[in-house]
Amino acid sequence: MTLSETCEIKPGYVISRIIRGGWQLAGGHGTVERDGVTRDLAAFYDAGVTTFDCADIYTGVEEMIGDFRAAMLQSRGSHALDRLKVHTKFVPDIDLLPTITAQDVRRIINRSLRRLRMERLDLVQFHWWDYTQPRYVDTALHLRDLQAEGKIDLISGTNFDAGHVQQIADAGVTFATLQVQYSLLDHRPAGGLTDTCRQLGTRLLCYGTLAGGFLSESWLGKAEPTDVLTNRSRVKYKLIIDEFGGWDLFQGLLETLRRVAERHGASIANVASRYVLELPLVAGVIVGASHAGHLEDTIRLGTLKLTAQDREAIELILAQRRGPSGEVYALERDRAGPHGAIMKYNLGNTPASNHPAES
Repeated sequence: MTLSETCEIKPGYVISRIIRGGWQLAGGHGTVERDGVTRDLAAFYDAGVTTFDCADIYTGVEEMIGDFRAAMLQSRGSHALDRLKVHTKFVPDIDLLPTITAQDVRRIINRSLRRLRMERLDLVQFHWWDYTQPRYVDTALHLRDLQAEGKIDLISGTNFDAGHVQQIADAGVTFATLQVQYSLLDHRPAGGLTDTCRQLGTRLLCYGTLAGGFLSESWLGKAEPTDVLTNRSRVKYKLIIDEFGGWDLFQGLLETLRRVAERHGASIANVASRYVLELPLVAGVIVGASHAGHLEDTIRLGTLKLTAQDREAIELILAQRRGPSGEVYALERDRAGPHGAIMKYNLGNTPASNHPAES
């Protein structure tokens, strides 16, 4: 069985609704054997997961996907790349934001083109760390200029809230998609952001749907971790569990998901992903994996359909949640708070003065 669900973002631009994430390939999530990455990515592709997510700040990942594209071209021919979509991110360092120029934007985009071995980037997701630095609108316009030159197909955003999505659209750049954290544990995109995206025709690509692996059988019935979580992803999503309502409520959610999963011969992860896939405006969910070992379970999503009874049971437990509240990514933008303190803000090897001009 293969996954066949797709979404047309614009005429002729079709993605798989299950997207293979690349963050876990960057290290810090366990050992990654680079020699096996191309083989694992090909396994996902052959299973119908034809869209891959990465970022310029995920160390080494753009190069890995570039190697994969080259291997596909060599072994299967150019037609194999027709269905393959690679979504990367444009994340200028926080130290660069006060002075970022069109030349900086061009240099960073050209770097992604080289790493991915592409003549045109399929979809670029723009992230901005600090709204008090006002050049995000100008930066979006610089991306639009590169799009006009043929270096970018679709311009998208990530982690922008409703007001800033609208402001950038008013300036002339409407995001094709917006990547946001959206899950059973984090419902912040619902409401203002989804209303704005609906009016603009912007679809959502969702990460964090499995909360770094917390939404799985592995944590069902387990005591709340009290030791230091060394995996930064686990630290991040444990904070979201705390905001959601704490460990006891989280365990209640897992138990509810287990009962739903058993009715369908599925896993907790399957149910968590399918729930998000059925939310309004969601074009796809990003499933992280450091290897293809989880592929068999992921493929079960192709047959899982939640019933009204399933959704009612899930909503009963979600009605007890406390949060997280506020705008999308607002907690993470607070560098003095626990969510922002774990972020790494300068991973792009800038400033521009350290690089020659590129065109």
